Amino acid sequence: MNVRGPLRAVLAVSCAAVLALSGCARFDSAQSQPFTTEPELRPGPPSSPPPPPPLPPKPFPKECRAPGVMQGCLESTSGLIMLPDSQSALVAERLTGAVKEVSVRAEPKIKTVIPVDPSGDGGLMDIVLSPTYSQDRLMYAYVSTPTDNRVMRIADGDVPKPIFTGIPKGATGNMGALLFTSPTTLVVLTGDAGDPALAADPASPAGKVLRIEQPTTVNQAPLTTALSGLGSGGGLCKDPSDGSLYITDRTPTADRLQRITKDSKVSTVWTWPDKPGVAGCAALDGTVLVNLIDTKQTVAVRLAPDTGAVTGEPEVVRQDVHGHAWAIQMSPDGNVWGATVNKTVGDPEKLDDVVFPVFPSGGGFPRDSNDKT
Repeated sequence: MNVRGPLRAVLAVSCAAVLALSGCARFDSAQSQPFTTEPELRPGPPSSPPPPPPLPPKPFPKECRAPGVMQGCLESTSGLIMLPDSQSALVAERLTGAVKEVSVRAEPKIKTVIPVDPSGDGGLMDIVLSPTYSQDRLMYAYVSTPTDNRVMRIADGDVPKPIFTGIPKGATGNMGALLFTSPTTLVVLTGDAGDPALAADPASPAGKVLRIEQPTTVNQAPLTTALSGLGSGGGLCKDPSDGSLYITDRTPTADRLQRITKDSKVSTVWTWPDKPGVAGCAALDGTVLVNLIDTKQTVAVRLAPDTGAVTGEPEVVRQDVHGHAWAIQMSPDGNVWGATVNKTVGDPEKLDDVVFPVFPSGGGFPRDSNDKT
């Protein structure tokens, strides 16, 4: 018996009833779309939002050019070079390797950044300009690398180039200093790298005062040793009145101030058995100013002009003001400036670190306390 006709009719009536009650979907070919497993591609939100517009440069804090300092808000400093106008300077930051031009009237400018290894007490340890900088645009730096301490020469706009490498590097005892004692003679103070035996070894450049003649990056002339047996380096300074070279260093038994006269005679001027942390120095007319890190002092050591003998106990000319100072330099107008290391010593102050006048009244190099003129 053929039941297809009645069954088809029943299904049609049933579906019509269901559609009326529930809104069944229709699958007739006129209105249905081809089946596909591919998703419909529609523009969606971006996977990541666009970057925000760049922020404007952060203004340099106004208080960092406060009346009491040439410049503040620096990282812990090392070398300091006073510029001809006596109102600006180049200052080195030991840990960052940056050399910044600072001024009483403007924000700091980065002159150059030297790659350094700041581990231990190393990093960018000193800077000095060529005596003929206005013609050759050369600066010299004493730096630490991962393998040694070395002297670098930097021409304006060029990469630093080594002129003397292989100075031993240690966990401590890396600090040193640079000074031109003549237009052609660069003097280098090296630390003992924490090993006094190296300072006593004539074959090692550690713990020495070395002379480099005509410093160059090619065919450098052999170095000569002016002084051996030094500890961790402090500073170098020359008294222009008689040509004496002064050296500060720190040994396991005492801190020292030593002198090399123009005719190469060496003497110990003063020792500090309590080891207050001698650092940079400046000299004029038989008076040597020495910064003492740990005691936050600058002291004046005075020598008799005829004999070079010390005339009395060092006189404290700065106590606590601006904290722990390493570098100390004379400016062309006779004033004296210092730069602090409060951040690395671990005793930061409000505007650290700073370049500041040692004698805020502008009196210049201190006279003998007995001189009433």
